[in-house]
Amino acid sequence: MADFVGALDQGTTSTRFMIFDHGGNEIARHQLEHEQILPRAGWVEHDPTEIWERTRSVIQSALNKANLSHSDLAAFGITNQRETTVVWNRRTGRPYYNAIVWQDTRTDRIAAALERDGKGDLIRRKAGLPPATYFSGGKIQWILENVDGVREAAEKGDAIFGTTDSWVLWNLTGGTDGGVHVTDPTNASRTMLMDLETLSWDDELLALFGIPRSMLPEIKPSSAPDAYGTTRANGPLGGEVPLTAALGDQQAATVGQVCFSPGEAKNTYGTGNFLLLNTGEELVR
Repeated sequence: MADFVGALDQGTTSTRFMIFDHGGNEIARHQLEHEQILPRAGWVEHDPTEIWERTRSVIQSALNKANLSHSDLAAFGITNQRETTVVWNRRTGRPYYNAIVWQDTRTDRIAAALERDGKGDLIRRKAGLPPATYFSGGKIQWILENVDGVREAAEKGDAIFGTTDSWVLWNLTGGTDGGVHVTDPTNASRTMLMDLETLSWDDELLALFGIPRSMLPEIKPSSAPDAYGTTRANGPLGGEVPLTAALGDQQAATVGQVCFSPGEAKNTYGTGNFLLLNTGEELVR
């Protein structure tokens, strides 16, 4: 009987997989770090292939520690480092470039130009964010403009984007063999490309960054029984497990700290320092 839940945390410095029983007790965990690639001052990158390999390893190791298999898991959830940008080929599964990490500041000129050209207010109004190096939109634009062949591949529909939740989900659900290309609103809201009122990608925002809409994952609810499909039999779990939730790490931690009521807040001290406030159903730009 499926009595356990698996949770994958794909973080900035490491990836870990944890297994919990019905009472919320931890049954097993395994965690592995990945390389921090620093090509020059202000640039921070990760190898997406290494992240996927670490993901496979931590899942298999935790299951082995607990002497469990995929059939023991009722559900699987994912939380991830937000904003970190991966662009890969949907036909080959290969990344075109290293993941550009949320800390990376190479897009400072893109952000400054948006402010200088009077586009900052539009982004604030629609996406609820200021133009900044932090967010994914500028990182996608940089890859399109600086990595050979990506713009052409994107126009053909071959190059696709995701934060690391999308990258891991795509691989878990089959990769080149029908992998699901999805994300959730907590991650989509950190791109400068999602309209806060419609919870959908916005054509006007996409045009600011020159990003083809076909690159983007479908935005699904953060937690839903049929939102993300199931793991594949040839994947690290060795069988089908429903993928039922995905949230950016800080929002996931806010849920974990039970900040369900408007006005409640959560602060995290980790790779960075993050304060999140629950505003309920009211948009606070």
